[in-house]
Amino acid sequence: MTQQLLLIGAGHAHAFVLEAFAKRPDQAVSITVVSDSQFAAYSGSVPAWLSGECTLRETQIDIAALCQRAGAHFIASPAVAFSASERQVTLADGSVMTFDVASFNVGSTLTLPHVIDPQREAGVGGSTEKGALPTLLAMRPLSSLHHRWQALREDVAALPSGVHQNIVSVGGGAAGCETLMSVLAQLRQQRPDIHWQGTLVSASTTLLPGAGWLPRWLTARALRRAGVHIQAGMRGSALVPGGVQTDTGERIEGDIVLWATGAVGQGWLQQTALPLNDKGFIQVRASLEVIGQPGIFAAGDCAELQLSSSCPSPSSSLPKAGVYAVRMGPVLAENLRAACHRQPLIEWQPPKRVLALLGTGDGRAIASRGTIGFSGRWVWQWKKRIDARFLARFNPPFND
Repeated sequence: MTQQLLLIGAGHAHAFVLEAFAKRPDQAVSITVVSDSQFAAYSGSVPAWLSGECTLRETQIDIAALCQRAGAHFIASPAVAFSASERQVTLADGSVMTFDVASFNVGSTLTLPHVIDPQREAGVGGSTEKGALPTLLAMRPLSSLHHRWQALREDVAALPSGVHQNIVSVGGGAAGCETLMSVLAQLRQQRPDIHWQGTLVSASTTLLPGAGWLPRWLTARALRRAGVHIQAGMRGSALVPGGVQTDTGERIEGDIVLWATGAVGQGWLQQTALPLNDKGFIQVRASLEVIGQPGIFAAGDCAELQLSSSCPSPSSSLPKAGVYAVRMGPVLAENLRAACHRQPLIEWQPPKRVLALLGTGDGRAIASRGTIGFSGRWVWQWKKRIDARFLARFNPPFND
């Protein structure tokens, strides 16, 4: 009897699943992929796109073509409801899909800032503060970032010449640092007649928590070169007229706010019976099978795998970074095939260290692996080659 394998979402790990079934077809398994678009963003290339070095399409995986290669059926409608007991998924278009084995690879989102607008609260003419609310660019979900980025660039195009604009990035992790430098590079190129500067707001007292001192120092140096002022030990909490309010009530002046705070799970998962942690991520075993839900798996940002004492950070979580989804992909593919055939599952072992490559928006990049760090133009060229090889692997024309 044919097993119905349903892949919910088109993240990096599911690209490996489709590749595995393309290379080793299985007549006993029928695969369906549901996602909001046939093109899936590759997170590694997003900084190059934001800084204007490549087009949006050059950062995407053609999931529909990958499905065709694997003999899978693609449906351009995301999941909005899930029933483990009934083995059903409801899509945004109202259709209902049934499955025998399912896998989640739907990425993550973030909690948008609270908006405090005295003028709105007091009524027209009742504002007690000067200035308009800053323009917000939320960095997640990644799948719809291009719409928000295009809208921001249209707003920037309408600005008068000679004005001063401060871009505030809230979030001191790699995404916040990289995004701010990339966005500054592109907007300076788009509107050289505007005076641009940046501010990075980090709740942590150090940049890149978890990284070694040298990568942190190199990142701080790159931010200074980009004209960015670092505000460490401050947590951005709300948008207010003229900028960002911190959790201590201070106001940081800003015209554009990049919101790159910690990731949280997709909101619709809260309505399911899946085991979620306090941030809304699906809890999985080392096999990537959801705890207490046989035949249901999750990988990438949407999954929460508690690290064991043998891992580098005992009792902690894996960072939400695409490199882990990539590493999960081959094991997920093997275990989905095994689950369809009711065979034993294998465990995924997180790497003790991963190579992180952070673009700085100026034709350079920083490489970080543990305490080791180095930077230069050659690192950026190296990063671009790695990203290009990854995208070529999952886009037509395919090698086999």
